[in-house]
Amino acid sequence: MLISNLEFMTGKKIIKHIGLVQGSSVRAKHAGRDIMSGIKNMFGGELTAYTELLQESREEATERMIQQAEAVGANAVLNVRFSTSSITAGAAEIYVYGTAVIIESDTSTSAVAS
Repeated sequence: MLISNLEFMTGKKIIKHIGLVQGSSVRAKHAGRDIMSGIKNMFGGELTAYTELLQESREEATERMIQQAEAVGANAVLNVRFSTSSITAGAAEIYVYGTAVIIESDTSTSAVAS
């Protein structure tokens, strides 16, 4: 599955536009991580526990988007975007979406010599 944040892929022809596909993941903060991050926040620096939490959420949301794209017959998802929102105190959603398409696997093989 080709995933890209571009609207089109150079050298690839879009055969069929399928439509929007999406995936999301809602994660809550772990109490132990939250305490340690609160201490780290007082002194400055990266809150690595939250960085890891968001990375895991992005990966999970992306995998769900890919599964949805495969289910509708796509072989690529273009114009992929991520969004983050706070759901409730201590929980956030990562939302990923893009356009499911079918692209030619190799445009050079479709050229016909005269």
